[in-house]
Amino acid sequence: MKTINTLACALAALAVGTTTLAVSHAADPQRIDLTQWTPPDIATVKDDDLGKLVKYGHALTIETHKHLGPEAADPAKRYAGNNLACQSCHLNAGTQPYSMPWTGVHAVFPQYRAREDAISTIEERVNGCMERSMNGKALPLESTEMKAFVAYMKWLSTGIPVGAKIEGSGTRPIKEPARAANPERGKQVYAEVCAACHGEDGQGVRKGQVGDGEGYQFPPLWGADSYNDGAGMYRQLTASAFVHNNMPLGTTHEAPVVSDEDAYDVIAFVNSQPRPHKANLDKDFPNRLRKPVDMPFPPFADGLPAEQHKYGPYDPIRAKLKELQRATQ
Repeated sequence: MKTINTLACALAALAVGTTTLAVSHAADPQRIDLTQWTPPDIATVKDDDLGKLVKYGHALTIETHKHLGPEAADPAKRYAGNNLACQSCHLNAGTQPYSMPWTGVHAVFPQYRAREDAISTIEERVNGCMERSMNGKALPLESTEMKAFVAYMKWLSTGIPVGAKIEGSGTRPIKEPARAANPERGKQVYAEVCAACHGEDGQGVRKGQVGDGEGYQFPPLWGADSYNDGAGMYRQLTASAFVHNNMPLGTTHEAPVVSDEDAYDVIAFVNSQPRPHKANLDKDFPNRLRKPVDMPFPPFADGLPAEQHKYGPYDPIRAKLKELQRATQ
């Protein structure tokens, strides 16, 4: 078994020095390749009002637990329900390709989101993460924290045109096995490598003590202080792709350590463990024909069981959805 081991001028002026964009002008001037992108340096941001907001957004990204978590110093700002950080999933402060980076994301919002079956704003997307990955509650739209998140995302998008096709965004799909994922096999993969960082019990490794607001060196993967079952990481194919391209910490998409098959199975194990529940998941993806095949909560348009939506195999689900879509045309 293989183991796991444009933008406003004011914002453009914040980036001192050169930000490298890989743009194929001959083929498509709207194509941005994040795998060839050099992110701007937060140390170059000015200390004016806008710069302070951008720097606060960066701090919220890497130390979410400190500012917004259940152990935050200001009780009024405890919007996150766990002690994770945004960069627990959006690695390297939201800049690492294929780890759901924020680079360029401001340029593609507002956008259609199948989960709501509506056009969503970037603020609504932030709050989706707050309520799901962070297992908390929505930030007020007028709050300094929401403005800081958006300012930071916009700064990261400096130079990226609206409507650009961005390579390296989201996650890069695995070569999906034509079978159901095997949690028992995934348990072996977890024990061999994942446990070294995330703990045998999946509870992670704290930087300090409980209650000090310092969060985790390695985040918990299940239990009360992890993401809830409405988070994107609870979806089999999304999380498998993240693991294959980014884990163990320090891995990149250029040299994956975890095989596709191992990632597929280890996520089945991780997401079979207890975690917080998100209410009203039956309201997600109201257009059932656009519901992702690995969204494991009914109702489903295809009539296939929830367990298959959770673990696969997924090709039969895709085939059934295509059949239903053709019937509606």
